[in-house]
Amino acid sequence: MKQQHKIADSIGDNHISTSAETPLRADAFVMPDDQKIEAIAEHYKKIMEILGLDLTDDSLRGTPYRVGKMYVKELFSGLNPKNKPEISVFDNKYQYNKMLVESQITFNSSCEHHFLPIIGVVHIGYISSGKVIGLSKMNRIVAYYGRRPQVQERMTIQIFNELKTALQTNDVIVVVEAEHLCVSTRGVNDKTTKTTTLEYGGKFEEDQVRNDFFKMI
Repeated sequence: MKQQHKIADSIGDNHISTSAETPLRADAFVMPDDQKIEAIAEHYKKIMEILGLDLTDDSLRGTPYRVGKMYVKELFSGLNPKNKPEISVFDNKYQYNKMLVESQITFNSSCEHHFLPIIGVVHIGYISSGKVIGLSKMNRIVAYYGRRPQVQERMTIQIFNELKTALQTNDVIVVVEAEHLCVSTRGVNDKTTKTTTLEYGGKFEEDQVRNDFFKMI
């Protein structure tokens, strides 16, 4: 058991993920949301009791339910495909064929190793191959993939792949900059560290095009 805990601690300090897909069981969405909330509340109540908290206190009595609801309806709502935003794309009728950049898209996610917050911004650029996407849809894509237990590298790839599919082009670039509270509030307790990841393809493989994007953000 001690050896298993050592392995878990080691993994928790590294960004390890098995694939670009979030690991989910086949029966992940068999249980309705309201039942998930109640089940999580019951388990979280036990965690609070183990910690020695008095759940008869007015301030704490409703916390297990609030946590369950927050997990299912908010923090981890991006796990459920039914919450995936509809992605509207349009023909590029005005023939704008240069780079489009949307920067400083804020997001909140959760580290899947400690369930602590990841807070940051995403910068997106693409060059239309005939399709354009509504600006707010990029924000919604970021939010959807953020609202799940995550590894930043995986989230970057998921956003990139979603945009490639929607826009029908490889000419996409995604940069994610974030603070991980599992670094800043525990472990090494480094308050200034930021993590940056990026993924790109198509014309963004060219140094000049990629550098133009970096100048714009």
